[in-house]
Amino acid sequence: QVQLVESGGGLVQAGGSLRLSCAASRSISNINLMGWYRQAPGKERDMVAIITYGGSTNYADSVKGRFTISRDNVKNTLYLQMNSLKYEDTAVYYCNAKIPGHNYWGQGTQVTVSA
Repeated sequence: QVQLVESGGGLVQAGGSLRLSCAASRSISNINLMGWYRQAPGKERDMVAIITYGGSTNYADSVKGRFTISRDNVKNTLYLQMNSLKYEDTAVYYCNAKIPGHNYWGQGTQVTVSA
């Protein structure tokens, strides 16, 4: 079991940057796949970016070249650096950890981008 706590959300103007963090309650060294998802009002929760323990990444087309996912397996923290933010990036962002047979979520952090 693992608890995930996101932080770093907020209000930012279009074109600005934010860095999200997700602190895990225990070591993430045996969690192969972690990621960031987002959910806008009235829409489904979608994948933003995922990263394996070894550092392989995958991004949604809408954020490629603007967002960067990373993980610190010593600090047990997942990050999402978001640059060149757009109005359509406004959503609640959730941290996710996949362990075989289990799928863990944080409580979410709101990101609001003003046009």
